[in-house]
Amino acid sequence: MDSRKLVLKETMILGIGVAICCAAMVAVFAAFGHFNLAVVLSALAGCVFTTLNYFFMAVVISLAADRARDGQVQQAKKMVQLSSTVRLAILAVALISGHLLGGNLLALALPLLFQRPVLMLVQFFRKKDD
Repeated sequence: MDSRKLVLKETMILGIGVAICCAAMVAVFAAFGHFNLAVVLSALAGCVFTTLNYFFMAVVISLAADRARDGQVQQAKKMVQLSSTVRLAILAVALISGHLLGGNLLALALPLLFQRPVLMLVQFFRKKDD
């Protein structure tokens, strides 16, 4: 499969999984009496941040793999390291900005933790030939 199509497919799967987790998170907020518009908007923003972070990571990893295959291993390694630092800084700015704009910090940050369990579940249910 073409690497661009694979990146889009995996990002879509992650996005759907994180969105389901965010909906469950909002339901938990509602069950405990903390439901409001800020929680919903923060959860939505957190879902978008998580999905975009994964997308950009996957794109950079794909590009780095292409470079490494062409013999530019050091450049590929630097590319991945720089991407990791930049993405972390952007997430920090996004979370702080969202909180300063009146968002719920917990609802903004929790979707970032949903990424790993979603990916583990996807791997668990993946067919061996995929």
